[in-house]
Amino acid sequence: MPAIVAEGLTKRFGDFVAVDNVSFEVPEKQFFGLLGPNGAGKTTTIRMLTGVLRPEEGKVFIMGVDMDRDPLKAKSSLGVIPEVGNVYPDLTARENLEMFGRFYGLTRRTRSERAAALLEELGLGGREDEPIKRFSKGMKQRVSIGCAIIHEPKLIFLDEPTEGLDVHSRRMIVDKVKRMNKAGSTVVLTTHNIEEANQLCDRVCIVNRGNVVALDTPSNLRSTFEGARSVEVLFDRPVECSEFSDQCITRVEEKGNKMRFYTSDPDEAIRKVMKVRGEKGLTILELNTLAPSLEDVFVKLTEAPQ
Repeated sequence: MPAIVAEGLTKRFGDFVAVDNVSFEVPEKQFFGLLGPNGAGKTTTIRMLTGVLRPEEGKVFIMGVDMDRDPLKAKSSLGVIPEVGNVYPDLTARENLEMFGRFYGLTRRTRSERAAALLEELGLGGREDEPIKRFSKGMKQRVSIGCAIIHEPKLIFLDEPTEGLDVHSRRMIVDKVKRMNKAGSTVVLTTHNIEEANQLCDRVCIVNRGNVVALDTPSNLRSTFEGARSVEVLFDRPVECSEFSDQCITRVEEKGNKMRFYTSDPDEAIRKVMKVRGEKGLTILELNTLAPSLEDVFVKLTEAPQ
């Protein structure tokens, strides 16, 4: 049984179609990424999947339960970690977790034990009895995660969970979610960090203008865009991108002190680079050929029409 089934989801706001007939399934225990530029419809899709919004058309099934017919049962299987923490600032970290445990029907003993264990695991041991309003953004987000998973949900939604966090908090949050996924929880991640999605997700769904434009594993998506291969070169001194104008090079970008040449034919692109090198008397300090990245695929699929 899939953890999520989305069938023909459609949502309009006035004349604007935010989500247009979106369908996909997420198998149990999968780490699933939902990617898209701002305004693509991913947040609206997540809100329909979690029961915050009702679709005008289509159905949502969570662990086999119809979200429209039995929303309480469907929601009891999931935990939601938003970009902005939904904790109560005047309560302590421990009080926040235990209160959410009570919302999910946990016994006093169970919620007390789980809260203590989670706070320790999330690096908040020793500060569990301080009011949340004294915490940094990263610490508040860790408490928010604890609140979302204290009932040990089978399905976890993460909406930009590491946006704007320090490296330590981000790593701690990602590691915790990875452990939960390995323990059997299905995870759905929305993020603008394409590299993060590439490293974490078993499968990704890319949405644009309210439609699904790609749904596959990161490796399969990369392999279908061979035209996004590139050659990266570090010269001994700066050189104008216009010097490399050629049919075999589709785009030239400056990446720090390096130049990247996008091409469908790396061999021909290298020949062009060597020709310019000889004409300009340049010295090549580094040269690498690169396979297409998930970010390259994302940009290609979501770029605005010319």
